[in-house]
Amino acid sequence: QVQLVESGGGSVQHGGCLRLSCIASGFTFSSFAMGWYRQAPGKERDMVAHISSTGGRTNYADSVKGRFAISRHNVNNTLYLQMNSLKSEDTPVHYCARVSGLYWTPISWGQGTQVTASS
Repeated sequence: QVQLVESGGGSVQHGGCLRLSCIASGFTFSSFAMGWYRQAPGKERDMVAHISSTGGRTNYADSVKGRFAISRHNVNNTLYLQMNSLKSEDTPVHYCARVSGLYWTPISWGQGTQVTASS
């Protein structure tokens, strides 16, 4: 059974930092690309960042380029998202996802973790 468990969310000051973690189980982590997504209330779930199975390739939403960094530790089956210079628009629920295929299609989701940046 595939499980993705996020942690690390919370409340920080505007401009602050957080690091999200996602521990994966139930599948061969090192064989899959992974991603982070986020969803504000009443809006669609949007891609934040993707990382290839080896970690050698990444891509980011324009809104987070230069501020966020996605990484992974395949020995520990863990995905990370380092979030710097947080803004109010960074505060939806963030989800970890297992992705597949040429277009990084999400095929499994975690339960999400809330991020809040307050002024």
